[in-house]
Order: sequence, then structure tokens, then C-alpha cells
Amino acid sequence: MEAIYLDHAATTPMEKEVIDAMYPIYQQTFGNPSSVHSFGRKARQLLDEARRVMAQSIHANEKEIIFTSGGTESDNLALIGTAFANRDKGNHIITTSQEHHATLHSAEFLEKSGFDVTYLPVYEDGKILVEDLEKSLRDDTIIVSVMYVNNETGIIQPIPEIGKMLIDHQAYFHTDAVQAYGLLDIDVKNLGIDLLSVSSHKIYGPKGVGFLYVKDSIPIHTLQFGGEQERKRRPGTENVVSIVGFQKAVELAMEKKEERRKQYQSFKELFLQELKENNVEFEINGDSDSQISSIINISFPGTNVEQLLTNFDLEGIAASSGSACTAGSVEPSHVLSAMFGKGNPCTTNSIRFSFGNFNTVENVKDAAKRVAKIVNRLTKGK
Repeated sequence: MEAIYLDHAATTPMEKEVIDAMYPIYQQTFGNPSSVHSFGRKARQLLDEARRVMAQSIHANEKEIIFTSGGTESDNLALIGTAFANRDKGNHIITTSQEHHATLHSAEFLEKSGFDVTYLPVYEDGKILVEDLEKSLRDDTIIVSVMYVNNETGIIQPIPEIGKMLIDHQAYFHTDAVQAYGLLDIDVKNLGIDLLSVSSHKIYGPKGVGFLYVKDSIPIHTLQFGGEQERKRRPGTENVVSIVGFQKAVELAMEKKEERRKQYQSFKELFLQELKENNVEFEINGDSDSQISSIINISFPGTNVEQLLTNFDLEGIAASSGSACTAGSVEPSHVLSAMFGKGNPCTTNSIRFSFGNFNTVENVKDAAKRVAKIVNRLTKGK
């Protein structure tokens, strides 16, 4: 029985071209990019080229790209680093109740550090209301952080409208674009985005590397102390080999963006159609017209997450949930709780399926049939 991977939103396998780009670096380019000799200069050239590629992908300047260890560090640096560097302007921060924990836990840390944080509600369509943000803005608001695409539901947030609203406000606009990058067109200048987080392993690159875009005029405090790498904003010797792999992943993502969007959407539609044909009772969480092509979050009434994921795994299906599963208990998804309210059944019976390059028409169809068989057995005794 073939194991089928439908969890690309959690991480993606590396593309062969990415591995091929990294392998020679392991062998040939071991110099420290901060060293002035030829070995260091060779490594520095690779960093500079990667930085240019990543900057171009979001229409930024290369000096505005900070290499990090991934999305979590980027979110931490964006919120905490910007908050402490701009405390003289105010101490109010706005984010949403459905953010990734990298943002939510950063916001909680800032609250403990004396900042005032407003958590915007999320509605049943999976989106915030721009009107709620407008009402929450204060003269002392210094950061607004709203994720571009939710990692559990795939719902796209009203980023252009938020950027437009903040044009004449002092608040800096941060977005966690980890799930959006590589599938949506992103122009930070046109969108009014001041800080943006990206992770390599979500776009078929290596784990442990990402970047944070920081608009050139924005003061930001480092969260680490050591050398003067990354223009003194993120000390530590850069991970050259992973950054080169990340660059190749970015190049492929930009080149194949439209192709991938269409392919993932076709996989999603095929998967849903197969569930319907097999008489599975289900509901899509959030506004399906506002979902990114690669992610769908499905509620299966009469089931629970632990039960579903265990059975899926036994049948060779890799999927996931926002719920934290432990023996005998399930902690509801904070995202779905924000959308539907605590205690709603969908907070503990919903599964995220996410499609990617390593899926095919055949294995998506096969996966849907296996899922249908399991759900029907659990709910209808079939």
C-alpha cells in the first residue's frame, strides 16, 4: 500500500533541483562569509545572490532581507524586535486570535513585558473584518500583525485593504506569509507591508532557514547578541548551504507559481468530488472561495481528530489537524475555536489536507477513497 502525503502545509519534501544545488556547496564552499579571504568572499557572493533573488520575489530591496532560521524566528523578530525598538512611539499592538503560535506567543510575551495587545476576532468565514481593525487602531498602536494565509484553514486575509488603511498611520504592518509565499503574488511596496515572514521548508526547500523582510526605514532590535551579521540585525554565521537551497526553491516557486496554483486546485477539487461520490458527510471550514489552492480544512461530523488521524495513518494517509492530540484527550484547534466558538464540534472533528508537488491525480483519488472508507466506517458502520 502506497503511503500518500497530504500534509504539505506542515512541511514539503525537498525538490531534486534544490538538493542538487546544495550538494556542491557542502563540498566546495565552506568559507565563513564574514571572512575577507577568498574562501569567505566566495561564500559571501552566494549569500548576496540569494538575497537578491529573494528580494526580487517580493519586489523589495536586497538590503531589506534578513536571513533567519525560519518562520518562527522571523515572526519573533518582527514582533518583539520591532516592539522594543519603537516603544517610544507607543505600546499598543494588534494581531488576530487565529495567528500561528509563533506570533501569538510573541504577543503574549510582549503583554508580560508591559505592552497592550488587542486580538481581533475571526468569523465563521475564517477572516477578520477590516472594520474591526479600524475600530481597534489607536494613536499609540505601533504594530499590526495579520497572517496572509491561515495555516490550518488556508483562508486568505484582506491584506491589501489592511495595508491601505495603515498608509497614514504610524503602525508598522507585519504579515506572516509562510503559507502564501510561492503561491500568491506578493509586492510588499504595493501592499503596504512593512515586515514579512517566509520559511524555506514550505516551498520545497531545506528546513532551518527563512527570511524576514524589514522595510529599510524601520528600526528593529536584535533578539540575539554576537557578531554583526545581517546588518547587525541577526548575529550568527549564515547557513550558506541552506540559503543556496532556499534560493533554488524560490526560483522554482516563482517560475512555476501559476502552474502549481492550478495543479493544487485541481487536486483539491478531485479530492472533494471523490468524497461526495462516496457519500461522505462533511463540511468545509471557512469560505472556500477565499482559500488558497493548496489547503482545505474539513469537518467530519460524528468523528474526532484522534480517531481520524490514527485510522488515516494506518491506511497510509498523512494529514494533520490544528488540535493537539494526547492519549485520551483532544485540545481543540485555537483557529477553529476562534471561528466557531469553544465547544463547537468542528473544533475537534476537523482535518487539514494540503496538496503539493509530490501528489498526482492517481494518489489524490486513492487517498480520498481511503478517507471516505474510514469516515463512513466510523460514522455509518459501513
